[in-house]
Amino acid sequence: MKTSTFLISISLATIVGLNVCSACHHQQADHAIFKQKALDCTFTQNNQRLIENEEQHKSSTLDSLSHPYGIINLSVSNMRASASFSSEMLTQGLLGMPVRILSHSKKWYHVEMKDGYKIWCHPTGIHPVDSTTLAQWNHAKKIMVTAIWGQCFTHPQCGCQPISDVVAGDRLRYLGEKGRFYIVSYPDGRSGYLPKQLGMLESEWRNKIKKTGSAIVETARSVYGVPYLWAGTSPKGFDCSGLVQWSYRMHGIELPRDAYQQATIGQSHIKIAPKCHNLLPGDLIFFGRAATDSLPEKISHVAIYMGNERFIHSQGDVHISSFNPKSPVYDAFNYNRRLFAGRIIANKNK
Repeated sequence: MKTSTFLISISLATIVGLNVCSACHHQQADHAIFKQKALDCTFTQNNQRLIENEEQHKSSTLDSLSHPYGIINLSVSNMRASASFSSEMLTQGLLGMPVRILSHSKKWYHVEMKDGYKIWCHPTGIHPVDSTTLAQWNHAKKIMVTAIWGQCFTHPQCGCQPISDVVAGDRLRYLGEKGRFYIVSYPDGRSGYLPKQLGMLESEWRNKIKKTGSAIVETARSVYGVPYLWAGTSPKGFDCSGLVQWSYRMHGIELPRDAYQQATIGQSHIKIAPKCHNLLPGDLIFFGRAATDSLPEKISHVAIYMGNERFIHSQGDVHISSFNPKSPVYDAFNYNRRLFAGRIIANKNK
């Protein structure tokens, strides 16, 4: 259903060289950037920059459907079932992701995401654009954020006034470099300075893609301990299928949003052998209710297989469990409801 313009350069690449701790939430690429330092910029300079950025940011919410596309304009934009903050959150979008605008109501945008989700987004989270501007964004040099979490600043000074936070998978337009910072711009035109240790040029990132099961497992491990969040698909919180989608997306592989959809991709319905000896790292394991004479199969959970009967998943938080009863992380609940496995990449470890 999407036009060729909408499809240009939308997919994300692999996560490479995470400079973060994998044992806690809100990991940092460089702990020092979050310490307060003496500011190089004066209060007047900072205040003026913030006013200019705020004016650009607000003006983007007034656009109309003369702009049939949009670009996610927050580090993580929460997408909802209807045009209200009290409505159920269904999924999330990451900074720099294009969407198609279908309609608007009460100043909210009804949009379609690349994975097919049709949801509502508050104007703060999206910058409307026409097809020409979208094509320019897609073809522009961009920085891919590789650190789990960080901040973009108004000046090339860590500890200066931040413009926003960023998370792994976000994309910002590359404008140049100044010392230890990239000069970047947001979809709505705001500009700032991103510490280089938080990301790299998208082209360099793509060249370092590792489409192996082991690499995908390590990406999932990098967000160990992040809390479970219903509809979460970002390092700010994951549901089970959101963790799978994000982990594969960081390696240039786009998967459907929900677990039952992910079960249809690649080699599906692999019977799990004793001690999982036929599974490979990076395989997906699906859980739920097996089909009966009166009820259909129902998939309600998904995890990433790690090897050695262990798997990583988001349930309460992102953690590692085991099918081995002798393991200290044995998960009897999920062992008793496992259904089958799926394989996305045929040769994962090559």
